[in-house]
Amino acid sequence: MIIQVEDAVKRFGNNLALDSFSLQVQKGEVLGLLGPNGAGKTTCIRAIIGLTPIDEGSITVFGIAQNGKNGKIKSRIGYVTQELTIYEEMTAKENMAFFGSLYGLTKAELDRKIPEVARVIGLENRLNEKTKKFSGGMQRRLNIGCSLLHDPELIIMDEPTVGIDPQSRNFILEFVKNLASNGTTILYTSHYIEEVEAVASRICIMDQGHAIAGGTLSELITRIQGDSHILIDVRFGSEEKLQELKAIPEITEATLDTNQYHLVVPGGITVFDKIIRVLSDLTIVNVNSKQPNLEDVFLTLTGKQLRDED
Repeated sequence: MIIQVEDAVKRFGNNLALDSFSLQVQKGEVLGLLGPNGAGKTTCIRAIIGLTPIDEGSITVFGIAQNGKNGKIKSRIGYVTQELTIYEEMTAKENMAFFGSLYGLTKAELDRKIPEVARVIGLENRLNEKTKKFSGGMQRRLNIGCSLLHDPELIIMDEPTVGIDPQSRNFILEFVKNLASNGTTILYTSHYIEEVEAVASRICIMDQGHAIAGGTLSELITRIQGDSHILIDVRFGSEEKLQELKAIPEITEATLDTNQYHLVVPGGITVFDKIIRVLSDLTIVNVNSKQPNLEDVFLTLTGKQLRDED
């Protein structure tokens, strides 16, 4: 067990950021941590790293009690922050040398590791350029590279793809998969559910400081497998019609995304006649059903759409 959080409680004034929260991460797995803003993800990460002390409960990392003062834990973790933590007036090489020195690497070790990591993140030909000239995706890749120089056993990645182009996002996702295939343990948070679907071997869904569900993707989907998901495309979506659909007792979830209604109905229940009556004065373009995915699980368990909370 690399991370073990047991009944952690953290209060900020009257706000309960972690409420008897528990989490386990085993060696070599990629744990995807999902939750809307305010769910407690950042507090959880900072507590695991030792930056935020908890009020109750316990946290062990690498089997060592986390008290915020144990350098043996910190030296074995690579932390990729949501905010870029690189210096734009320094070159990529200078950034890597600076952060590597904070992890205790000697000059000889840095001379060996910097070119090696630069190749891994695809910046071997840009090491001597100031990072203010880099694109957002290149800066993100450098941000990740700075956390890898000391060969950490555990990498915590907090929203590592925020604000970058699709090509750079795909590069980072493939990079995470390669790290995992080599046995690195990764804790990965994202506001993009499809990213967690792509990289995580196991998923934990948080809301209001609680861990409300956990398991593999297939295990989580099984929890709502009995539900039918109906997609109805119309020419012009109407919020008023959405409220009427929500009023149908048999419909457990109803959302509108531009001109598409997404309805969730318990398996075996037929409500098409009621749906058509509500939408009779709209132009229906297409009606379809789909298999549930992680976004459906998240919406069902939290009642929220993850990106709408961003």
